[in-house]
Amino acid sequence: MAPKRPKAAGAFPKPVEPPAPMPPDPAQLYAALDLGTNSCRMLIAQPKGSQFHVVDSFSKTVQLGAGLEASGRLSRGSMRRTVQALKICRQKLEKHNVKRMRLVATEACRRAKNSADFLHYVQSETGLTLEIIPPEEEARLAVISCAPLVSVKTEQLLVVDIGGGSTELVWLDLSNVPRHDRPRAIMRLHSGFKPVESPFPHAKVVDWISVPLGVATLKDHFNDVEDDAARFALMSWFFEEKLADFAPYAYTEAMDGFQIVGTSGTVTTVAASHLGLKRYDRNKVDGLRMTSEQIDKVIRTYLSLGPEGRRTDPRIGRDRQALIMSGSAILQALLRVWPTDRLSVADRGLREGLLYAQMSADGVLEDGPF
Repeated sequence: MAPKRPKAAGAFPKPVEPPAPMPPDPAQLYAALDLGTNSCRMLIAQPKGSQFHVVDSFSKTVQLGAGLEASGRLSRGSMRRTVQALKICRQKLEKHNVKRMRLVATEACRRAKNSADFLHYVQSETGLTLEIIPPEEEARLAVISCAPLVSVKTEQLLVVDIGGGSTELVWLDLSNVPRHDRPRAIMRLHSGFKPVESPFPHAKVVDWISVPLGVATLKDHFNDVEDDAARFALMSWFFEEKLADFAPYAYTEAMDGFQIVGTSGTVTTVAASHLGLKRYDRNKVDGLRMTSEQIDKVIRTYLSLGPEGRRTDPRIGRDRQALIMSGSAILQALLRVWPTDRLSVADRGLREGLLYAQMSADGVLEDGPF
């Protein structure tokens, strides 16, 4: 005789709904928007320990600086594209009811003759007020964003931010800062490059420079050169010429305790190509260390592919393929100048620096380790 089936045997258990996550408190939210020569990017985040948690983000290639090199003006088409992107940013800010924010524009707006008209256009169409920041502040914010990636063994640090219209380089001396406090000392630069009265040891800015050449503007300079390899060599040589007055240029031998941190789409794309990523993964790229030999190998691969091959290479991506060689030319020139054979890759930049600076100024970040 078959055993009786227990009552409710095989019945589906009643599903237990997980509690809905609590929406972030708007009073704790900060926003940072970076409008560059090539792209418009925004982060909305809340403080979390000594760092922050990203609540929402936006990134769009707008090519605001298209044609700027030749005309000195922002074109109507580029301004319209940018305003459409900024409308999406405004919607996100309203959705999260963000009150603390900095919305900044950089090189394209610094150089354009009609930048005041553009800012008025943005205000009337979106209600957003953009602030054009000077090169020194752009450089300082890039440095702050990279603080968590600085090794405690680093005594001399070069932070490089390769943008669309300009490239910022900052040389920091950390030798007088206790090892465990070096990342924190960099964060204290939110108040400026000049040392302020403080009981804490500070990072010394040895030298900094803003070169008015980025991936878009450098590419525009050599658009008339047809040969791919010749164009790359000319771009790298031309950029290196602009570094003649930058202090590290005098060094010829590699030295211990030197670190270079690179932040830009170029650097992260080269890293993704080195790793063979067909789908970008920030967790694998941010903080990666590459040797100059590995970087050169990737760049040689780009050259061997040619323009058509780069257009179809999934590791580069359609948004980056037109600018990857000008960015690589800048990167190669920098590695010739700075006395180290390794590069730390930072998938972070102006937006993160803006967030860190706002949160540090408000005292909402904890003093724990990064």
